Amino acid sequence: MDYFPAPLKRLIKELSRLPGVGSKSATRMALYILNSRRELADSLAKSLVEVKDQIKFCSVCFNFTDTDPCAVCNDAGRSGNIICVVEGPGDQLAIEETGVFKGKYHVLHGVLSPLDGIGPENLKIAALLNRCNSQEIEEVVLAINPTAQGEATSSYLADILLRKNIKVTRIALGVPVGGDLKYMDYMTLRHSFSSRTPVQQ
Repeated sequence: MDYFPAPLKRLIKELSRLPGVGSKSATRMALYILNSRRELADSLAKSLVEVKDQIKFCSVCFNFTDTDPCAVCNDAGRSGNIICVVEGPGDQLAIEETGVFKGKYHVLHGVLSPLDGIGPENLKIAALLNRCNSQEIEEVVLAINPTAQGEATSSYLADILLRKNIKVTRIALGVPVGGDLKYMDYMTLRHSFSSRTPVQQ
């Protein structure tokens, strides 16, 4: 790579900053772009700029969207009485792909992690509680990744919500402990979601 032209080396360096992309993969992608038609580079560059300029958080559920509220929150065909709480936008997408959930969502954008200085005030927990106070919410489904921090977050939320007399359920733990919803296969997620169980006070 020492003999690559400077613009190509810069592209490889930038691509290698992406998660899961090493130097070899970045080099292959850069060479593919270089050998492709100009339209690919133009389209890719335009999409990168657009996603940064146009994507924002939904003011209701805090998922990524280009409209506010997002399409899910605006969908009158979905139940507004049930909210599925997820850790991040990728988890919501994974659940949506199963087609089994027809309610609304709430994205926390993280989990409680005191060692990392992440408390309730750093997540979208207050917004979730405001939704539960201002809307007729019958059930909150906790679909948070079953890591140690995720379990602590689920327990924290369940304790608060149960005291508000809101039904709290969790997706069944067919999802392995330490797993991440974004990387679960379709059938595991579908089975886990269909077999969610109530949280006891």
